[in-house]
Amino acid sequence: MKPEQIRVRILFIILTGAICYAVAFDLGFNPWIPTLIGGWIATIVIAAERGFARVSIKGLIAGTLGLVIGLIIANLIAWPIREIAFLESFAPLILLLFNGIFATIGLTISLKRKEEIADFLLRLGGKKTIGEGKRKIVDTSVIIDGRIVDLCKVGFIEGILVIPHFVLTEVQQIADSSSSSKRIRGKRGLDMVNQLQNQERIPVQIVDTDFPDIPEVDSKLLRLAKVMKAQIITNDSNLKKVAKIQEVEVLNINEVATALKPILLPGESLRINILKEGENPNQGIAYLEDGTMVVVEKGKRYLGKQVEVIVTSVLQTTTGKMIFTELKEEANRVKKKKNKGTTR
Repeated sequence: MKPEQIRVRILFIILTGAICYAVAFDLGFNPWIPTLIGGWIATIVIAAERGFARVSIKGLIAGTLGLVIGLIIANLIAWPIREIAFLESFAPLILLLFNGIFATIGLTISLKRKEEIADFLLRLGGKKTIGEGKRKIVDTSVIIDGRIVDLCKVGFIEGILVIPHFVLTEVQQIADSSSSSKRIRGKRGLDMVNQLQNQERIPVQIVDTDFPDIPEVDSKLLRLAKVMKAQIITNDSNLKKVAKIQEVEVLNINEVATALKPILLPGESLRINILKEGENPNQGIAYLEDGTMVVVEKGKRYLGKQVEVIVTSVLQTTTGKMIFTELKEEANRVKKKKNKGTTR
C-alpha cells in the first residue's frame, strides 16, 4: 500500500471517530464509547475494502452468506439477553457488540471455507459439482515443464485443472530472477499458463485461496489439496513422498512418461539417427523421441546418418533405460557367415 493511501485511511478512521464523538456529546451520552465503536467500524470497513478487492466472485458469495448467518445468530443470542432488567440500559451496546463479533466470525470462516460452501450450494441446488473428485492442482514444476499442455490437448487429463495464485506468484518470481536460466524457465512457465487457459478441452481455474500462516509453497499445495479434496500434479518426487504421508493423492508426470516408453525386446529393429560418438571405440549414440539413449556398436562411422539397427539388450538404470544395439547389416553379415560355416 502506498504512503498516501495509508494516510487517507488513517484520516478516515480519525474523522469517523470525531463525528461519533460529536454526535454522542450533543445527545448527552458518554462520547468515548461511540468514538471507539466508530473507529472500530471504520477499521473494519477499510479491511473489508482491501480484502474484497482480492476476493473472487465465489468468495464474495460465500462471504455474504457467512455474514448473514453471523448476524442472524448474533440477534438470536442478543435479543433474549437485552430483555434482562439490569442489562436493559446497555441493550444497544450489547446488540452492536454481538452483531460485530458474530458478523466478523461468519465472514472469516466462510471466506476460508468458500470452496466447500460452493460445493454444498451446488449439491443443494441438485447440480453436480464441477470437477467433483477430479480437481487436479498444478504445481510450479509441472507448469514450467510444459508437458501438461499436451496432456490436456490429447485428453489424458480429465476434470478441472486448478492453478493456485501462490503458484503463479512463485512462477512470476522465477521469471523476474537475476539469473538468466531461471528467467527463461519462469517465462516459459508463464507461457504454459497462457496456453493452458487458451486450450478448450480441460477447464482451468485460478484460485486465490492462500494460507498466510504457511510459508512454503509445497505445504500450501498439500493444505489446499486437503481442503478441495483434490489431486496434485507434480514432477517433484520429494513432494510426492510427503503427500503420501499426509494421504494426499499425487500424479507424477515423470512417472507417466516412464510408463509410456515403448518396451523394446532383443531382436527388434529400429531406424535411428546417430548423433555422436560413444564412450567406447567405434560406438555411436542415438536417442529415441522420448529421450532414451541408444548405443550402437560399430556405429561411429555412420555419425550424422540414419541407420537400421537390431536391439541386443536393454539396461534399466536409475536415470532411465539404455538400449544396446548393433547395425542390421553387420548382424546379417555375421548371420551369413554362421550359416556358411554350418553348411560346410
